[in-house]
Amino acid sequence: MPELPDITVYIDALTSRILHQRLIAVRVLNPFVLRTFDPPITEAGGREVIGLRRIGKRIVIGLDGELFIVIHLMIAGRLRWLPVGKAPPKKLGLAALEFPTGTLVLTEAGTTRRASLSLIRGAEDLARIDRGGLDVFAIDVKAFTERLRSENHTLKRALTDPRLFDGIGNAYSDEILHRARLSPVSLTGRITDASAVVLYDAARTVLSEWTARLRAEAGEKFPERVTAFRPEMAVHGKYRQPCPVCGTPVQRIRYATNETDYCARCQTGGKLLADRALSRLLKQNWPKSVDDL
Repeated sequence: MPELPDITVYIDALTSRILHQRLIAVRVLNPFVLRTFDPPITEAGGREVIGLRRIGKRIVIGLDGELFIVIHLMIAGRLRWLPVGKAPPKKLGLAALEFPTGTLVLTEAGTTRRASLSLIRGAEDLARIDRGGLDVFAIDVKAFTERLRSENHTLKRALTDPRLFDGIGNAYSDEILHRARLSPVSLTGRITDASAVVLYDAARTVLSEWTARLRAEAGEKFPERVTAFRPEMAVHGKYRQPCPVCGTPVQRIRYATNETDYCARCQTGGKLLADRALSRLLKQNWPKSVDDL
C-alpha cells in the first residue's frame, strides 16, 4: 500500500500538473470504484482544482464549490498520468480524470477491487474520513509518546494504526523499527521514555529520507515505480537477505496478507519471534534464537 512518502510524491506531481486547472470530466471506467452517489460524480466536471492534500493514505483533490475528490489507493491501486488523447488501459483502468494538460488515471492490478474514488461535499463531511492519526512531522516527542502509550499494542501495530499515527503502513513501520533497533512486538505500555525518543526520531528520519529519495527518483516525471518492496530498504521484503547493519539474515512473521520483517540481532537481542503458522508446525523444533539457525 502506498504510504506517506509515496502519497507525498504523488501530490507533488499532481500539484505541478492539475493545480488551478479545470477538471473537464470524470469518467468511471469500472463502476465498483465509485463509493459515493451524492453528490453525483458528474458534478465535479467543469470545476477548478484549488488544492491538493493528504489525509492519511488518501489523496484529496479540492475543487471550487467545496467539492473534494478523494482517492484511496489501498494495496494495489496506482495513479498514471497520460498525455491528452491517450486512452487509459482497458484492464487496469478504473477511473479517468480529464484535464486540459492530460489525464489522471486510477488503476488497480489484480482481481481484488479495493481502490476507491469518492466525491464529498463540504469540509465537515471531508473531516469524517480522517481516522484521527497524528502526523509525526506535526507533533513533538511528548505528543508522540502520549499517543503511543494511549493504547497497549505492539509497536508494529501502533505505528500502523490510522487512529494513532498518520500515513505509516506495513513497509515503513518495518524500516522505522529497524532504524530504532526496537522489536516489532514490544508493547507500547512498556516502552521507556528513552526508547520513545529513539522511535520518534527514527520515524521522522526514515519518512523524510524516503520522501527525498522518491522525489529525486521521480524528478520532473510522474511517479511510476510506486511499490512497497525496494532494494534500498533495510529489512522490509528482505527475508533471509543480510541485514545491512550486522549481516544477520532478516527474519519475518507472516499473518493474513501482511508480514513483519526484522533483524533478530539488531532488534530482538537475537531472539526469533514466533511465526503463527511456522512455529506451530515445528512446535518444539522451532529455533529460539538466530544462532540456532
